[in-house]
Amino acid sequence: MAARIDHLVTSGTFSLDGGTWDVDNNVWIVGDDHEAVVIDAAHDADAIRAALGDRTLRAIVCTHAHNDHIDAAPALAAATGAPILLHPEDLPLWKQTHPDRLPDGELADGERIAVAGTELTVLHTPGHAPGAVCLYAPELGAVFTGDTLFAGGPGATGRSFSHFPTIIDSIRDRLLTLPAGTAVRTGHGDGTTIGAEAPQLAEWIARGH
Repeated sequence: MAARIDHLVTSGTFSLDGGTWDVDNNVWIVGDDHEAVVIDAAHDADAIRAALGDRTLRAIVCTHAHNDHIDAAPALAAATGAPILLHPEDLPLWKQTHPDRLPDGELADGERIAVAGTELTVLHTPGHAPGAVCLYAPELGAVFTGDTLFAGGPGATGRSFSHFPTIIDSIRDRLLTLPAGTAVRTGHGDGTTIGAEAPQLAEWIARGH
């Protein structure tokens, strides 16, 4: 059975630098009727488990370690036995939320995560966070961008651990090189395509960020 993309939205809060905001997060499940991976275990482990059904969860993949993307990860891991995977450069952020529970494995640029006959390629895309990654699934025509790229532009870079020129470099070098029709599955809000975002991003790049 071919892999597919399932989607649910969970609600909670995002906290950093002394502020807290209400947020809705996209949780992505990639797999078939037998096995799957979860991209960003946000807010509600029970809702994610319900969406998984009786499928085997192979991994919980974190696009970055802001609390709203990882707060349900330990509970989901405990319930399913799946490992939590995070890029090591985001460990300082992770420890702000889960000081007593480390991830189970490290994501590396170029690594491929196999599930249900398809592969997700890890693209290290720092800027929104030092260890931010995107996950490219060419067979599904999709890239999961976390908070690196949204409909309308790059993710926020106004808080700790973020850097605007770096996120623009990441988008230019790692995402704009993907096929224009690639669907962008974002961490919040509506999706877009690489081609739809390219013109505005090209203007920013031309202006030297």
